[in-house]
Amino acid sequence: MAKVKTKWVCQNCGYETPKYIGKCPDCGSWGTLMEETEVRSSVTSAQSVVLDNGPVSLINEIEITESIKLPTGFEELDRVLGGGLVQGSLVLLAGDPGIGKSTLILQTAGNICTSGKKLLYVCAEESGSQVKLRAQRLNVNSDKLYVYSQTNLEAVINQIDEIKPEILVIDSIQSVYTSEITSSSGSVSQIRECTNILMNIAKNKNITVIVIGHVTKDGNIAGPKVLEHMVDTVIYFEGDKYKSQRLLRSIKNRFGSTNEIGVFNMAENGLEEVTNPSELFMKERTDISSPGSVIIASSEGTRALLVEVQALVGATSYPSPRRVSTGLEFNRLLQIIAVLEKRIGLNLSKHDVYVNVTGGIEIDEPAADLGIALAIATCYRNVVVDPNCVIIGEVSLSGDIRNVSNLEKRIYEAQKLGFKKVIIPKLNKKLSDNYNIEIIQVSRLIDAITACVSKQKA
Repeated sequence: MAKVKTKWVCQNCGYETPKYIGKCPDCGSWGTLMEETEVRSSVTSAQSVVLDNGPVSLINEIEITESIKLPTGFEELDRVLGGGLVQGSLVLLAGDPGIGKSTLILQTAGNICTSGKKLLYVCAEESGSQVKLRAQRLNVNSDKLYVYSQTNLEAVINQIDEIKPEILVIDSIQSVYTSEITSSSGSVSQIRECTNILMNIAKNKNITVIVIGHVTKDGNIAGPKVLEHMVDTVIYFEGDKYKSQRLLRSIKNRFGSTNEIGVFNMAENGLEEVTNPSELFMKERTDISSPGSVIIASSEGTRALLVEVQALVGATSYPSPRRVSTGLEFNRLLQIIAVLEKRIGLNLSKHDVYVNVTGGIEIDEPAADLGIALAIATCYRNVVVDPNCVIIGEVSLSGDIRNVSNLEKRIYEAQKLGFKKVIIPKLNKKLSDNYNIEIIQVSRLIDAITACVSKQKA
């Protein structure tokens, strides 16, 4: 007879304990431990899908064909994935509710099926007719797309053996369950075991598996942290639900870079690719004569991206001044403010400072330091930055401007969008003569402020 075991599992991090305790010792969360009864049998469902792939091979004898990466029909998604979906890989797509995860995957499924591939779409949260309604709106229609409304993973495995698809989509991992675990679907044990079964299916049957996951209110993927370690690729679909822009960002990718981002626009008939995100973000820039507004050139993987940084500096009415950052790391903002106070002489101790990166972009690279510093300084002095100028550079604690990577790509992007001037760190090497844009090299923060400010005040 199978052995029945009761344990308490933290629904936030997956920590297990034989008895109830109020606070999780691992993640420090209160009230997140729930009692689960797990049935351990001699043969698990994960073991039942394991197949013999043949003898052990030398790595030099393994052949890789060109078809190992399958294009998704979206160049932006292929960019984030590293060229397409890899055969036998397990991909996790996470995002806020209503952001468009199911829309993206259903459109991708339609694109893949047009190439003759067979795809099984398991909708654990919707009925088949509900998926059909969304497919009609998105103009998705294919004889190779199978829809299966089911939450039991063993039933899904039976359909996989019968249909033999090349791609499997699970929407979502928090809604499916396996009979080997007695806890309810969405629990830590169910998510971990179901993902383990899907990983065995992907590796041993050479099926590409795409799993959609929910996120918590803190923005983390719901379920144990081990879930992200088990999959090959983790992608976040993010953006403001009140705006049409959507960003696809990879935080783990065994087959490509994790620095790439994909940009989409949510339209009436589904998601549309944005091949030139810089141009899209520049269209939203209306008031170019406002103090504290600058354009910076950020680098996301192989792509240079121009975004607007806005700063607002005003006298505070609080005992201690406020520091607020949106789209920027808070500690980096504090560091830049400290440099401006010490090296430039700005008295910001009695002023609130608000910094915002427009378009919903998250900037975490040092190349944005100079642009953020200039936005704060010009707003404090109530002067206007030259609207035809792009700012690039890292600010050190001594006030020096340091060099950044991918500088030429950033300059070319600024030139392509019609900007007349770019401020960059002073380089020891000579730049190319192919630029049709004025290049100003600076070595100190005070020099950059002098070079970028327009001659007339706001």
